[in-house]
Amino acid sequence: MIEQAVEIQMATGTSDGFLFKPDTGRARGVLHLTDIGGIRPSHREMARRLAAAGYTVLLPNVFYRTGRPPMFDFTPKMGDARTMKRFGELAGPMTPDATTQDGAAYVDFLAAQDSVANGPIGVVGHCFTGAMAMRTAAVRPEKIAAAASFHGGGLFTDAPTSPHLVLPRIKAALYFGYAIEDASMPVAAIEKLERALAQWGGRYESETYDGAHHGWTSADSPVFNQRQADRAFEKLTAFFAKSL
Repeated sequence: MIEQAVEIQMATGTSDGFLFKPDTGRARGVLHLTDIGGIRPSHREMARRLAAAGYTVLLPNVFYRTGRPPMFDFTPKMGDARTMKRFGELAGPMTPDATTQDGAAYVDFLAAQDSVANGPIGVVGHCFTGAMAMRTAAVRPEKIAAAASFHGGGLFTDAPTSPHLVLPRIKAALYFGYAIEDASMPVAAIEKLERALAQWGGRYESETYDGAHHGWTSADSPVFNQRQADRAFEKLTAFFAKSL
């Protein structure tokens, strides 16, 4: 496997990132979107593991408007004032329009790589980029055939920009892995999203991971759950194998 640093020209600047690709030949493309912590060893390893399963994986810096990794020069702690301030600095520029625009640019960049096979592309988001994965599938429906979200937050809200409202534009199969006791996606919001998915009529699967709290997929998270993270990876690779 080759791990290559890349720079992606965006409408509002340059996004850095990494491309994980086979030594030779082409593989299906997958876009790996990080959680609020940005590009760091844990998510590089997640992208590397996915590439080893047979994909060319793009890991972009979704926070390029704010800066380059590492996105934290201290250890984040939920509820801490310094941490919450930094979260706001990172998430603030990531408006629905910005993430839609960025998702399209990342897909176009990935599809143009010599290491990516012609055909459909997959995307997986974590935490707040679960919504970005949905928006990416909606803005590039001719390319994205599979979109997944793990412990995605705010997937159904009462706001006019709620991610679930892009469902009519999505042609991809969808997968949602919910966390338990997740303030960013409480049970009531899950139930509303499930109803919206049923009305949408496309192919989807969703489940709540028993004992897994928000952030469980990342090895550096204080709530990392190895067993459920491994199961999430198995579900993701099976989902991509079926859909791409």
